[in-house]
Amino acid sequence: MGLIDSHTHLDSFHRKGLLDATLQRAWDNGIEAVITIGTADDDWAIYRSLASQYPRQVYYSAGLHPCSVDETWEQQTAQLPDFWETREGRPVALGECGLDRFHLPKNSDAASELFDRQKAAFRMQLGLAKQLDCPVVVHSRGAFNECVEEIDASGVSWDRVVFHCFAEGPAEMTVLRERGGVGSFTGILTYKSARNVREAAQVQGLDHFMVETDAPYLTPVPHRGKPNEPAFVRHTAEFAADLFGVSFADLARRSSRNAKRFYQLPG
Repeated sequence: MGLIDSHTHLDSFHRKGLLDATLQRAWDNGIEAVITIGTADDDWAIYRSLASQYPRQVYYSAGLHPCSVDETWEQQTAQLPDFWETREGRPVALGECGLDRFHLPKNSDAASELFDRQKAAFRMQLGLAKQLDCPVVVHSRGAFNECVEEIDASGVSWDRVVFHCFAEGPAEMTVLRERGGVGSFTGILTYKSARNVREAAQVQGLDHFMVETDAPYLTPVPHRGKPNEPAFVRHTAEFAADLFGVSFADLARRSSRNAKRFYQLPG
């Protein structure tokens, strides 16, 4: 069984005409499949087309990223149900959606207004995910507690929730696991300064571990400082295998099994 990059963004590769070569490098490095994650209404249709073009290799989600929330958020999110109307070409999850304090404006009034708008967009998408009974991909940056509170209030089943790019510590992971949620891990896991993230991964354990690139961001060691791509998920997986004290083959098998179970992928 090959690896699954459970969270990547293929739009930049697509727009630059680099997608075929990028995916070929992934397949050559033992990547079985990728899940490309929607962030706004300008990439959802692109990803649906790519999933059709690369069946059983590219899957996609559709959702409104908190940093894409603006005055048009209601019009954008109103389009989301259309992507679930037909069985063919449906997203495997809703997201990424959530809350982000890191990118808020410095002006306190403007920041408060935008954060309230993020919350409204997040609540709407959580309600839709509950209605659709689909997995939810959560973006949480500087807003872990608020995200947990919103999910608790939404009634969404926690076993359908993944906090992607998990960058918190073991205490926050314990909060997720007590509720039934999971985190997925990027190249941050390989950074020397990320001891808390490694501890969180060990608290979660291999039975729920998923690996991702979040490409083109968060490139793992040994390519840190360069643009990330799905092929590099192998480096994070190799590091994780050493962290858990298992073989690379075992890590790949178990992380891919977890991704297939969570996103209900075939095979």
